[in-house]
Amino acid sequence: MNARSVAVIGGGYAGMAAAVALARQGVRVCVYEAGPVLGGRARRIAIDGRRLDNGQHLLIGAYTTLLGLMQEVGVELKDAFLRTPLNLNVQPDFHLRCPFLPAPLHLLGGLLTARGLSWSARLALIRLMLISQLAGWRLQVDLTVAQWLAQHRQPGDLVARFWQPLTVAALNTPIETASAQILLNVLRDSLGGGRAASDLLFPKIDFSALFPEPAGEFVTARGGRIETGVSVTRLRQDQGQWLINDLAARFDGVIVALPPHRLDMLQDDTGKPVLADVVQQIQSWEFQPIVTLYYQYPAEIGLPQPMLGCSGGLCQWVFDRGQTHAEAGLIAVVLSAKGVHSSWPQAELAARVAQELSATFGWGEPISHRVINEKRATFACTPDMVRPQNATAFETLWLAGDYTALDYPATLEGAVRSGQQAADALLKALN
Repeated sequence: MNARSVAVIGGGYAGMAAAVALARQGVRVCVYEAGPVLGGRARRIAIDGRRLDNGQHLLIGAYTTLLGLMQEVGVELKDAFLRTPLNLNVQPDFHLRCPFLPAPLHLLGGLLTARGLSWSARLALIRLMLISQLAGWRLQVDLTVAQWLAQHRQPGDLVARFWQPLTVAALNTPIETASAQILLNVLRDSLGGGRAASDLLFPKIDFSALFPEPAGEFVTARGGRIETGVSVTRLRQDQGQWLINDLAARFDGVIVALPPHRLDMLQDDTGKPVLADVVQQIQSWEFQPIVTLYYQYPAEIGLPQPMLGCSGGLCQWVFDRGQTHAEAGLIAVVLSAKGVHSSWPQAELAARVAQELSATFGWGEPISHRVINEKRATFACTPDMVRPQNATAFETLWLAGDYTALDYPATLEGAVRSGQQAADALLKALN
């Protein structure tokens, strides 16, 4: 152990990535998490005695930072995930599956054999992928995804069956307002990366157990502490050190890993936000929801693969947790971003989605259901968005979160990258 001590405010993926990076260097770390479990916006919840996630997330092979951290804290990836090659099956008739070929032949093979597209649409998709790759996955001027697709004359059926569901899933922002450059960054690392980068990784355990809790064990094994159920609302400096709430502990540095819309709750002795400049910067941001609906059906109900997409209706992605979590008959439906459903009461939304599932798959009425609505799940990822840096006005106070200045959208990978960056920068400042 070295003599330095650091407080991490927020025990989500960004905060725990920062805590691991600090503990790795022998820093005494204390993580303060307001909730009862670690994980933040990707955490375990308990409903009717059952462990569920507050949202149905999906990882890809390109998430190398997160996967590396998971291995470092002792997670066996083969036990934690069901891993499959890219296999996008969007009802009623679109299917893109990449074969086991080296990159970029795996992508070319998938595009050439994609079902549900005309040959002109396939060629249009291949052409745009090649253009993007030759341009280094960079745009001279950022556009909305809709503008970018129109500029490259992508057919309407291709947009509806491929680009629209992909954009909403990756950026949680409708194509009419989503940043084409950020989408290209995701494509660069996934479809444009090595063969394994586009693999789909379906978690087999809950999202608190997937990384945050093993990360907490890593930290405590190195002399750190994890404090759940502690909401930090007061932060002040005294003689070069940081004091939190009315606690006696003093810290040489602090990493704030709160969601962006909660930064204003962190106040100094005068009642003003400690991070007033960042709070002002994000005041104009729009946030997007993610609704996850869990339906319990008879045990024999399931999908032909772990995940299917749907187009033309309310449902976007449907997950079979019987295949991933051994919870027979449990189906999760994800509705990303704002839509016509956003203003409906939960009972109406659940009923309409259940009707859609029955019409598509013939499942009939579910036995039970639950609706989980993360109203501010992510920021709206729009063109040329200016995002705050990890650094703040204080040399020993740093930000971590998926909303910071990354070239990624609000994802778990972005969160842990930001957490590591903040920890590395703080260590340099302390040394």
